[in-house]
Amino acid sequence: MPMLSRALGLAVALAATISPAIRAQGWIDPIRPVPNGRIERIRSTVQVKVSGRIARVTVEEWFRNVGPTMDEGMYHFPLPGEAVFSSYSLWQGDQELRGEAMDAGQARAIYEAIVRQKRDPALIELAGQGLIRARVFPINPGETRKITLKYAQVLDRAGDAWRFRYLGDRGRQGAPRSFRMEVDSAARFGDPYSPTHQVRTQRSGDHIDVTLADGAAGGDFELLLPLASGLVGLSLVTQHPAGEDGYFMLLLAPGAAAQAEALRRDLVAVVDVSGSMSGEKMAQAKLAVTQLIGSLRESDRFRLVAFSGGVRRYASGWTAATVANRNDAGAWIRSLEAEGGTNIAGALTEAFSEAADAEALGVVVFLTDGQPSVGESNPEQIAERAEQGRGRFRVFAFGVGDDVNTYLLDRLTERARGTTEYVRPGESIERAVGALAAKVASPVLTDLALSASQGVELYDLQPGSLPDLFAGDEMVVFGRYRGTGSAGGERSVVVRGRRNGRTEEFQTALADREGDARYIEQLWAARKAGALSREIRLRGQTRELMDALKQLALRYGILTEYTSYLVQEPNIVARRFAEERTLNAPAPAPRDQAGAGAVAKSAAQDSFSRVVRLDAVVVTGVNAAELDDVRRSRSGINPTQRVGGRLFIWSDSTWTDLSHGDSLRVVSVAPYSEAYFALLRAMPDLGPAAALEPAVLMAGRRASIKIEAGGKTTWRPGELNALVRDFRS
Repeated sequence: MPMLSRALGLAVALAATISPAIRAQGWIDPIRPVPNGRIERIRSTVQVKVSGRIARVTVEEWFRNVGPTMDEGMYHFPLPGEAVFSSYSLWQGDQELRGEAMDAGQARAIYEAIVRQKRDPALIELAGQGLIRARVFPINPGETRKITLKYAQVLDRAGDAWRFRYLGDRGRQGAPRSFRMEVDSAARFGDPYSPTHQVRTQRSGDHIDVTLADGAAGGDFELLLPLASGLVGLSLVTQHPAGEDGYFMLLLAPGAAAQAEALRRDLVAVVDVSGSMSGEKMAQAKLAVTQLIGSLRESDRFRLVAFSGGVRRYASGWTAATVANRNDAGAWIRSLEAEGGTNIAGALTEAFSEAADAEALGVVVFLTDGQPSVGESNPEQIAERAEQGRGRFRVFAFGVGDDVNTYLLDRLTERARGTTEYVRPGESIERAVGALAAKVASPVLTDLALSASQGVELYDLQPGSLPDLFAGDEMVVFGRYRGTGSAGGERSVVVRGRRNGRTEEFQTALADREGDARYIEQLWAARKAGALSREIRLRGQTRELMDALKQLALRYGILTEYTSYLVQEPNIVARRFAEERTLNAPAPAPRDQAGAGAVAKSAAQDSFSRVVRLDAVVVTGVNAAELDDVRRSRSGINPTQRVGGRLFIWSDSTWTDLSHGDSLRVVSVAPYSEAYFALLRAMPDLGPAAALEPAVLMAGRRASIKIEAGGKTTWRPGELNALVRDFRS
């Protein structure tokens, strides 16, 4: 299976189905259905104006009667269930419609009745949301009418940010929409952040314009507007499924005060001047390092190290970053010539030989295009010695071209609160280093640590080691939490960090929310998959790491090169053999740690471990055409899809959760029955998966649930509660 292995080997992947364009969610159902009668939405626009804490939303939707007779219908528009609305108006053309607005509790019966009547399981996800509905005037065959809905929404508070949510289409009618938000009093806010979609922001005067990037994915849209007051703003959003530990997303956004008192920097620039760097690479590297030194302030200090077969330094000890010294350093950089071998071990020893000041941020920028060829050449030994001698330095590495040793560079930055960036052939070294120089120009907090109030435990943080926080560079942390807190006390999350020798502390309230931020689970799982894959690549395949990655794949539907056998093999026995083969595979040889494939693999794992948006999660790491070829050649590979954070495989006319085992008891429930709706009220997170047809089997801890014709229609007293406990346990 070389094609499948190659494709899976290049990226950590999610096997998911996501609609290609974000859509508005209003729809019209005919009041008296007739054969071939249908009212379609053909286009829509959404405009939002935020003033203070109020978002005024205008939704315009155009509907066409594509049936043979005049139709009148009922317009439905779901609203976020947690939102507070102050007013609304609804118009058809220039005629106002008389509608009714319902909160989530009132609307649930309406949604369940629609699902039961229409047999449209996609709409079950709307249970728990609010609703505006109104009877619309008749629309003649072929005629198009515009519906305009205006409502004012009080923005939810998420720590030090305002939170806006807009529900996406549930597959009822697909019409691409445009979205635009205008925020006034721009100085009050940091850069808007969406955990669900890529957005474009533009500041103009006292306004911020927010639009969706081209090709934005579907699903609910969420946006955080960080308040720019203070040194650091904390915005916390949680997702707490019933019966499980919770998930959280924490956004740290430096405020306007972050620029008030600059943190001093001690910077070491280490540049490879071996023979392989000659030509354009050397010219770009010189410009990049000169730019890096030029970004320093007079209160900063620097050191310069150049290496080939030997190691040279600009001066002994630290040099104050005065204008004269920076100019002189620039002349020294321009005088460098490319020649000789690559003494990486010697260069790192020199880089760490002078410790950074205790109250300064120590940064090492390491740039190379090759593999060690002089002195110590064992990547493991070089990495170990560097870690022992690193002290408090942060390390940022740049690998130029495809001949670098990815294992070595990734190990150098792994625990050093830095990153590795690979500059592929044809890309600009100067641009890559320049972006880092701009980032580290204004440190806000270093040595960050995250904790919770008494009685609450935070665990499985992603990233596990928090990087430093810089002005203009928001940080997003995902993790799990458990615990009810101390009696009578408010639960909170606390962030501590160092700034100019002082410890700064910030905190925000921790409150449970269920059902409206399920993207947090997916983003946490994607980051953890990337971190585990990276750990396996750098440390080797241990049973503990492989089991953790397997359980992550089964529970959240995340496929990596180490767990692809879960969908490649046709049965449980074959999967066990494949698992043993994967676990016992030899570690990569040094020659496999370099080259285009190694660089691509490292970049893919790093991308997943730092993902901040749901639409940035790779939908599938396997090219669809290649996967079809493999399926044709191996009929045992069944279709798979990821829904509701679970991975399902088509087996025996049922979408079967890959984590289901034969030892689990199975409780069958009839779709659209009273038992079905009661089950989804008790565990609303199962809604997306429960919509799979014709039958679906969802695995729990001690029991599985199957939605199929002929299943139970009602629950005996206490039976559903017992099932929930067994499913979650």
